[in-house]
Amino acid sequence: MNKKLTKIGSGAAGLALLLVIIGATAVILKNLRFRADLTAEKLYTLSDGSKKLIGQLEEDVTLKFYYSASSSELIQPLKAYADQVQDYLKEYELAGRGRVTLESYDPQPDSDAEEWAQRYGIVPQNVDPRGQPIYFGLAAVCGDRQEVIEGFSPRSEATLEYDITRLITRVAWPERPVVGVMSALDVLGGEPNPMMMQMGQRPPQGWIVFRELKKDYTVREIKTDVDKIDDDVKTLIVVHPKNLEEKALYAIDQFVLRGGRLIACVDPFSIIDLLTNGRNQQMMMMGGGGPNQPGPSTLGKLFDKWGVSFDTSKVVADLSLSTQLGVGNNRAEMNPSYLSLTSKNMAKGDLLVSQLTSVMLPFSGALSGKNTDTLKFTPIIVSSQDNACMIDQMSAQFGMSAMQSQLNPDGVERVLAARLEGTFETAFPDGFSSGTNDTANATNKVASLKSGKSTVLVFADSDFLADNVCVVEQQTFFGNILRLLNDNLTLFANVVEQFAGRAELIGVRARGQFNRPFVKVDALEAVALKKWQAEEAKYQQKLNETRARLQAINKSKSANERFIVTKEQEQEVQKLRKVIAETDRQLKEVRKNLRADIVRLGTKLKVINIGVVPALVILFGIFHGICRRKR
Repeated sequence: MNKKLTKIGSGAAGLALLLVIIGATAVILKNLRFRADLTAEKLYTLSDGSKKLIGQLEEDVTLKFYYSASSSELIQPLKAYADQVQDYLKEYELAGRGRVTLESYDPQPDSDAEEWAQRYGIVPQNVDPRGQPIYFGLAAVCGDRQEVIEGFSPRSEATLEYDITRLITRVAWPERPVVGVMSALDVLGGEPNPMMMQMGQRPPQGWIVFRELKKDYTVREIKTDVDKIDDDVKTLIVVHPKNLEEKALYAIDQFVLRGGRLIACVDPFSIIDLLTNGRNQQMMMMGGGGPNQPGPSTLGKLFDKWGVSFDTSKVVADLSLSTQLGVGNNRAEMNPSYLSLTSKNMAKGDLLVSQLTSVMLPFSGALSGKNTDTLKFTPIIVSSQDNACMIDQMSAQFGMSAMQSQLNPDGVERVLAARLEGTFETAFPDGFSSGTNDTANATNKVASLKSGKSTVLVFADSDFLADNVCVVEQQTFFGNILRLLNDNLTLFANVVEQFAGRAELIGVRARGQFNRPFVKVDALEAVALKKWQAEEAKYQQKLNETRARLQAINKSKSANERFIVTKEQEQEVQKLRKVIAETDRQLKEVRKNLRADIVRLGTKLKVINIGVVPALVILFGIFHGICRRKR
């Protein structure tokens, strides 16, 4: 009996010891980070920009993660995303090496955690209107400063790292650089118009891209008639500088020469300007405002002095970068002047664009320049070389039918955005004078700078920043969420961050791109467009020749015979109709072949994705079985 009791006691003690060992091992393994990020862009690993920024922290930052983990209202996708967010926050804590502390709270109803979540400004959301609200947000605290992300959403997964890193930046470095914005458009929002208010319309809210900019910078409007830019403005953004006066050009000139950084978005044809002009004309007719004629924008003599050429009468068309646009009547067509650019069009190794995969430039112009002893011209976004050409901006407004005859690729790569850096010379060597001889103007001439080192970034388009081109604002139960249509917002934020001095965030901004363009399909469409263009041009020539013959017959008739249809005319009309019918048939055949090629390509990819991997597994199993049998 004693032996049995001893054996049972030994077994129980051994079992208890085993449980203790398993528990201790679980605790140890829980605190260890065994992770392997196998995604191509390392989406679940902190970027170098985040690590560098966290390494520069001079004060401790506490991240307070509020998440209603025990709520019965949570749905599974939200739980999965919350686990991902919390896992990401632990990466920040590890990278902080003691400077970053993560605290997690479950704000249950009427608890202290819920009260603190509300104090920090985390917004409770109702997944079920009849259920209890849930919290899913983050507060960052550094000393007596605090910032907050009111609510996370799976829709904003692509910008998760940037949102968290920017939150830490705001609370650790509260100073906000001053960014000036000069534009002929209401990019910052306008003053309320009495007529609009009577019609129940809200005043212009400004473009979303600039509303986002205000979260990190002190954004100051610079009027288009200034003659001097405030000294505390370190970065100036000029959007569609249409018909700038000499004194405004002089102000920009002196701003650059004193070391200010300039971001210029010029445009040969601005869609937003055209739409705004239409609204202004309506308001003028109703007595609510004056006209504002649309037109191209450039920096005139500044470009001339810097050696930059920009033709305001031409836009870039690229058959390989065409965008599908609706043209009414439930129809769509590929428009080669509405450029959808990919990573192939971005400068390799340039932090501003190297990680971008989708940038859209509608009706962009082309820049050209050359390097000099003092100034360097560096393209950062370009068109393709084999499929690009220049077309009249008037033709581009009316779709493929109007621009078809001008689509003749010439093998020249067009520059859509470029960086100028080095020593700039003034475009006003004699200073600026308003035409009077007062003392102020004389002093102004004497004080004018003649040269200075700076950096200027020029975009040959301004509409790429407009709301309907780059982003959509959606209302959800987590608040208003921005859904990116492309990388335009990312590109602009990269530029401002680098020019305003926060370069660490550039690498973070460009992460999380899940877009995978179908380059083979794009190539097929470009080939088909070329063929379509050649076929249409051939038959268009036949149409023109037939019409010319018909016109010649009419001219040869006397005045009394003008309204008499001869047999010869009837024959020519029949030929014309046959040519038109044959043209339509050929063009339909081209479109049918294009769709067939795309379908065949899609079928091939499906077969590879679905069949090849299982086939390889089966072959490996057969090979392994044969080897075992031989052994």
